[in-house]
Amino acid sequence: MNTFHSEFIATETPRDSSHDASANHPYTLEQVFQFSQHIRQEIAHALVGQDTAVYHTLIALFAGGHILIEGIPGLGKTLLMRALAKTFNGGFSRIQFTPDLMPSDVTGHALYDLKTQEFNIRKGPVFTHLLLADEINRSPAKTQAALLEVMQENQVTIEGQSFVLPSPFMVMATQNSIEQEGTYPLPDAQLDRFLLKIIMGYPTAAEESQLVAAVTHEKMGNILNVDQVRTIVTHHDIAAAQQYVARILVDQRVIDYAVRITRATREDRSLLMGAGPRGAISLVRAARAAAMLAQRNFVIPEDVKSVAHAVLRHRITLSPALYMEGYTADKVLSRLVEQIEVPRQ
Repeated sequence: MNTFHSEFIATETPRDSSHDASANHPYTLEQVFQFSQHIRQEIAHALVGQDTAVYHTLIALFAGGHILIEGIPGLGKTLLMRALAKTFNGGFSRIQFTPDLMPSDVTGHALYDLKTQEFNIRKGPVFTHLLLADEINRSPAKTQAALLEVMQENQVTIEGQSFVLPSPFMVMATQNSIEQEGTYPLPDAQLDRFLLKIIMGYPTAAEESQLVAAVTHEKMGNILNVDQVRTIVTHHDIAAAQQYVARILVDQRVIDYAVRITRATREDRSLLMGAGPRGAISLVRAARAAAMLAQRNFVIPEDVKSVAHAVLRHRITLSPALYMEGYTADKVLSRLVEQIEVPRQ
């Protein structure tokens, strides 16, 4: 065990159980870790490869955040969400964002019943546990804003009535990284609402061969099959696990480290815009989930580093000169993170 780990445990393990990550709910670290691994294994029965995307999706789920996925069609984004929903018997909805999609198509609306002469509330597809917002940049700003407001507040107001969304609630929004014609790019202030941005790439040759064999074996069409995925926990278990993760210990030095990384993006002159305070907050939230997935009840600096790219890549804006030189957000972040001193003791 390195010096930082030893000192952290010695100085930061709380004596008051009110600050313990296992207080006030029925789960231990071992239990939460085990069913997170079982969820990952069940998803693998339906989705071939994409281990990084699955890992970051679990981080977002247990941290209670939302994710933006960028990648071409056909990489398994819908299958990932359907498989994840089945593991805890959660509700799943998919919205195909189009230029004519209205905010009420997302959140719901009131309908007048001629028989009863009353307005009835018809809830929209956001009333679910997992929502896939497909090609979110295909809809105008007003519709995008309706969804992003729901993501922030976890409730919907229809005709003056407020309706709380189910728990857990997570949005996976997708963007096509290539085709930009007829799109409405998300403003930076709205991108900031997503805990993580995931870049979903092509599978390896071996994974693609396995995928083709699985999809075409005695099957017709392109039906997304999650029959082999078992339901192993409930949505109550996921909500309790989120509460556990929210109470995982974070040393002040680790918080300062996350802040320094975030502030470095603002101080770098090669960037037009750096990450705001929500960037540091998101680093700590995601690092807590990363610690749990590493079977620890405390966060170390390496947890922050492991999620830095996914947390910050959509919160920074590169200068035109960097784009022309072939730089990417990840390349800039790698440079900045390596320049920040890691706290030890």
